[in-house]
Amino acid sequence: MKIQSAKVIVTCPGRNFVTLKIVTDQGVYGIGDATLNGREKAVVAYLEDHVIPCLIGMDPRRIEDIWQYLYRGAYWRRGPVTMRAIAAVDMALWDIKGKMAGMPVYDLLGGKSRERVMVYGHANGSNIDETVDAVGHYIDMGYKAIRAQTGVPGIKDAYGVGRGKLYYEPADAALPSLTGWDTRKALNYVPRMFEKLRATYGFDHHLLHDGHHRYTPQEAANLGKMLEPYQLFWLEDCTPAENQEAFRLVRQHTVTPLAVGEIFNTIWDAKDLIQNQLIDYIRATVVGAGGLTHLRRIADLAALYQVRTGCHGATDLSPVTMGCALHFDTWVPNFGIQEYMRHTEETDAVFPHDYRFEDGHLIVGETAGHGVDIDEDLAAKYPYKPAYLPVARLEDGTMWNW
Repeated sequence: MKIQSAKVIVTCPGRNFVTLKIVTDQGVYGIGDATLNGREKAVVAYLEDHVIPCLIGMDPRRIEDIWQYLYRGAYWRRGPVTMRAIAAVDMALWDIKGKMAGMPVYDLLGGKSRERVMVYGHANGSNIDETVDAVGHYIDMGYKAIRAQTGVPGIKDAYGVGRGKLYYEPADAALPSLTGWDTRKALNYVPRMFEKLRATYGFDHHLLHDGHHRYTPQEAANLGKMLEPYQLFWLEDCTPAENQEAFRLVRQHTVTPLAVGEIFNTIWDAKDLIQNQLIDYIRATVVGAGGLTHLRRIADLAALYQVRTGCHGATDLSPVTMGCALHFDTWVPNFGIQEYMRHTEETDAVFPHDYRFEDGHLIVGETAGHGVDIDEDLAAKYPYKPAYLPVARLEDGTMWNW
């Protein structure tokens, strides 16, 4: 059995997605997600010019060997472009293997560890009252866990406040739009939001919050300490993780659980954080961290230190990644939670899938492979549109972390 052909499909049913389709000489095909939000064309070029030519003629059953070939063989390792290209190949190969075996991917990984996967949705508003109402809407929809974000008075277009109730897409312009940030204003406002949320809805539901790399370690520690009375499920990306040691200061001053990793590319990004027990949840994704093959290694390392998974699942990850993530979540022993930002109806039509939402959980399907396909004719009706993520500046004009 050999890889006969492969192609990249770029489509924009509400936002841009990059999909790799690999076809074997026996007619079996698999698809993988290679989307890199705001930098999609970089991965397209990497796949078309540097990866696909190498794949032709390879045995698609040799998933591990192909992964090592693309990672070690490139010499220039890691990075978001390289690892998303590898992830797309890896997802497609697991899809092919599942179809050949007549088994869903979770069975190939080792079988189910659970029957359903708890997910969290995104509730937001321009102020505290709007966010409180939005959280109530998610509770009414059956969610057991909700991420709460709010606009902050005096901050232009604060992070996490979407333009719709269910579909939040921050990549909003052909060139980056400008947002603002003021840490002091946020520290004064965010704890008040969680105080009102707990006063309104009690403590039965899990609440989460995303700092989105905005705080210094000391500021993050301060925020975590102030949020302790409200028993958050986690505080996400409280400070930039390039310096993993920074989380030690945060850890020393708060017991609020910490989550990080949606922008991680390999196990090396997470190694010190996990081994030193500086985080509680690792958020690396199937598409960001080199596919199922590599994400399994990250999860196994995390399990040694009682760190659980909490995979990123925003709208910049296509249903292909969500399908693969749910197979991973259904299998992985140290599962924590899965982010679930709903896609638009147009996206769901382009990517038919067999997973479903039920009572605050996603349930993986039984289709052989990962259970997600692509309607190429429909995808062609949504051409690529340049769309960048915003940037952020402080009030004095200093560039900050968006």
